[in-house]
Amino acid sequence: MEKKIMLGNEAIARGAYEAGVKVSSAYPGTPSTEISENIVKYPEIYAEWAPNEKVAMEVAIGASISGVRALASMKMVGVNVASDPLYTVSYIGVNGGLVLVAADDPGLYSSQNEQDSRCVARVAQIPVIEPSDSAEAKEFTKIAYDLSEKYDCPIMIRTTTRLAHSQGVVELCDRKEIDDKPYERSVPKNVMMPAMAKGRHVFVEKRLKDMAEDACTLPINRVEMNNTKIGVITSGIPYQYVKEALPDASVLKLGLVHPLPRKLIEEFAAKVDTLYVVEELEPLIEEQVKSWGIACHGKDILTVQGEYSANMLRKAILNEEVKTEEPAKVPARPPILCPGCPHRSTFTVLNELKMHAAGDIGCYTLGAVAPLNVIDTTVCMGSSISTLHGMEKAKGKEYIKNWVAVIGDSTFLHTGINSLLNMVYNKATGTVIIMDNSTTGMTGHQDHAATGKTLSGEATYAVDLIDLCHALGVQYVTVVNAFDTEKLKAVIKEEVARDAVSVIISQAPCALLKTNVSHKKCYAIPDKCKKCGMCLKPGCPAMSKNPDGTIAIDDTMCNGCGLCASRCKFDAIETREV
Repeated sequence: MEKKIMLGNEAIARGAYEAGVKVSSAYPGTPSTEISENIVKYPEIYAEWAPNEKVAMEVAIGASISGVRALASMKMVGVNVASDPLYTVSYIGVNGGLVLVAADDPGLYSSQNEQDSRCVARVAQIPVIEPSDSAEAKEFTKIAYDLSEKYDCPIMIRTTTRLAHSQGVVELCDRKEIDDKPYERSVPKNVMMPAMAKGRHVFVEKRLKDMAEDACTLPINRVEMNNTKIGVITSGIPYQYVKEALPDASVLKLGLVHPLPRKLIEEFAAKVDTLYVVEELEPLIEEQVKSWGIACHGKDILTVQGEYSANMLRKAILNEEVKTEEPAKVPARPPILCPGCPHRSTFTVLNELKMHAAGDIGCYTLGAVAPLNVIDTTVCMGSSISTLHGMEKAKGKEYIKNWVAVIGDSTFLHTGINSLLNMVYNKATGTVIIMDNSTTGMTGHQDHAATGKTLSGEATYAVDLIDLCHALGVQYVTVVNAFDTEKLKAVIKEEVARDAVSVIISQAPCALLKTNVSHKKCYAIPDKCKKCGMCLKPGCPAMSKNPDGTIAIDDTMCNGCGLCASRCKFDAIETREV
């Protein structure tokens, strides 16, 4: 057996391969993205990027109904988008095994909230499996498919950023070739009208009850008895912290965290003096354990916010003050748009026009902070357009004359289309700027429906954003080079003054795309510099001041976008071929 060091996400992809999965659909979202980027390496699995998570879930459901094992993967806020089909497929069940990977983000490394996907699964009445390292990530994925087919239900595998992006040793096994399940038409099972859903709800309740009883003997739930003074119930990555901080404690490690094995928990609790429940984010396990009359400590001594650590557990449970070295005092380094980012150019123009922007999810969310200071709101994928629409309907057309909505090309295709359609349908006014950088930039340059390439790199039809906007009923659609600041400024002034819905496509490729190789760089000419600082206002990290106040450009960072040069009225910056 070959062994390999793998990321947790890579291990999940390997587990899907070994489990005989044939279809995978996903929308990129940190910390889940690498699952699909690794699955596509296995030619036995059809893998795709869907335009959003709802579609990805529905594709996987369709594959499952047809009789093959299928996977949908997404970050936790994507589970919200997918919740409509998810809640109903819980009633329908499966034909081929169906697994949803929900990647949570304790600590908010790349998300707008600290959602706990176990809460969604509990309400949707689907089981949740939670691995604690890469080896388990692979094996639990395989087990999830077996359980899915045994109990006729979708299974959620819940991961977190720490698991998704940490590495561990994984033993590689052969792919299990699973025969396709025969499809049999069954309206009572697969068509969720009220009469059918009532019957299936009875099945769902029985299914969870049966699983809870069987979970007491499942090998993924295990007891590690040591000193009985302290007993800990835990799962996932927190298990690693428990083992480090409390090596002598007895541990009930749960692999199946919903439904819970009540008998197993009661037996374990009876054997220890003091019981603790260690789980990141919400107290789902703790609340259920307490509801059974079992005394335990959990969120009374531990936080519901962010990631845990071994030191946190030592302090909370053992009352140990952990001595750590004083961290080095370094200047804060807030996130910033990359050198040459076309979003910086667009935001610079909006800032100069004193415009407000309803924002969205993407790299361009950084337009909310200094020195750009343009974005005023960010809620979720696709929300910028609807937010602007709501403002106009609440306060009138004059109120939004100094507002625009900004949204990326991938995010527009994700959930912005319906919002733009809503503006047109409901006779709104307002200007939407689609910041088209030809990729899904924030999650690492994944393709989407407008790039002309599939997840596997094959050429495909590329959606034309201009035609799409026209098809939605938008009469005024203008494409502008994001770095042509004078034209962009004129177009924005013209469009926000219209008594209609208009779209500006601010277009230039992401500076980090491999296909976007710049052969230019900008160079400062100190003798001509008047120290006015106009070139510094966009906040390009390649630029700084010399001790005498003249401008300096780091040619190792500069990619020659020319934004700084276009702002200099004294020819103190020139762009040269390199």
